[in-house]
Amino acid sequence: MSRLRRICVYCGSSSGNDLAHREAAHDLGAFLARNGIGLVYGGGHVGLMGALADGALSQNGEVIGVIPHALMAKELGHGGVTDLRVVGSMHERKQLMVDLSDGFIALPGGFGTLDELFETLTWLQLSFHDKPVGILNVGGFFDGLIEFIAQMSRDGFLKQEHAECVLVEQDAAKLLARMEAFRPPELGKWIEAMVAGARR
Repeated sequence: MSRLRRICVYCGSSSGNDLAHREAAHDLGAFLARNGIGLVYGGGHVGLMGALADGALSQNGEVIGVIPHALMAKELGHGGVTDLRVVGSMHERKQLMVDLSDGFIALPGGFGTLDELFETLTWLQLSFHDKPVGILNVGGFFDGLIEFIAQMSRDGFLKQEHAECVLVEQDAAKLLARMEAFRPPELGKWIEAMVAGARR
């Protein structure tokens, strides 16, 4: 049985210009449901969010949406999900999504998607959680970001073991397998190395 009972997926509230992104979102939702994994996501019915949720629902999967009041008031909430949680702020939304999930996957999106992805990675780096974080690199969408993460590591702003925490695949099954096998780096060693560097 998978230790990943629920996976949070971050993705755009827009569909983007490439139909492949919407298809990938729908396919990921369906894939998770077929594997008995619940979906946690931003609660919307539009864009990649809506396609993702619809994909999971098409396979009778559990779908938990988390949406702030302000977006619910604009009628952006998905009325067909298993459980739609309405919260007061974006901060509450992100915290609840993390609390409900055993792992995280980013699909194509904009600022909001990157904000969620990097906050989740930062919390992993600081051992505020120990859950796997993956990127489903649909059509090379994240190639530039992946290179930038490597640049941060080369330039000494990101430890290699933390750069390696970003699990990247183009295939959902391969990504899920890597997430299942993920073991987080030890925070203690990172802090010791940082203190030693400050003393030099």
